[in-house]
This record gives sequence, C-alpha cells and structure tokens, in this order.
Amino acid sequence: MGDPVLHIELRKWADIFVISPLDANTLAKLANGICDNLLTCIVRAWDRRKPLLFAPAMNTNMFEHPLTSQQISILQGFDYTYIPTICKTLACGDTGAGGMAEVTTIVQKIIDVLEELPQASQT
Repeated sequence: MGDPVLHIELRKWADIFVISPLDANTLAKLANGICDNLLTCIVRAWDRRKPLLFAPAMNTNMFEHPLTSQQISILQGFDYTYIPTICKTLACGDTGAGGMAEVTTIVQKIIDVLEELPQASQT
C-alpha cells in the first residue's frame, strides 16, 4: 500500500498509446481481457477516453485466421484505432497479408489522431 503501481502510473502518464507491432498472441490476450504482463495490464487499465492505436503484424496464415478479424473487431469495439496491415515479405520469409503498416503510415495516423484531440484550454 502506498507504493506506486507501475501499470497505473504509466496509464496516467501517457496521453496516447500506440502498440506497434501487435503480434497475434498479444492481440488475443487484449481481446480476451488477459493481463499477464506490463503491456496487457496497461491496456486493461487504459483510460478509454484517450486514444489507443494498434498496428498488427503476423504471418499471413495467422492474420487470415477467422479469430484475427474477430479480435480486431473486439478492439475496435473498445474505440481503439486499427492501423491496417499490408501485404509484403514478412519476417518468416512468406509474402502476403499481415505485414505491419509502414512506419510513415503509422506516424501519420498518430498525427491525425492527435490533431483530432481537443486542444487544452489556454490559461
């Protein structure tokens, strides 16, 4: 009691949360409310009035599995912002869907979301 709780302190500190890349394992955990590490605990404690963006990255077969689209939909239902995957040569050597969006795309989406936030009142 009285000591700071890391995942709560990080939640309070951050104005925006970007998970990039988001692998299939962590996507499944987030969609099912599992909080067994620092990242998933922060997400579970996240103030949903603040933006959370996620950019999945996984093997094509994993990405095309029906569970993946269901889990992405669950996160979108929490008003989290999905940054779509792209087709490219993946880390495993396969070429196909499931590649993380280009960094420039992710950065632009972050800028867009930040520009949509209400400006702090000037004192």
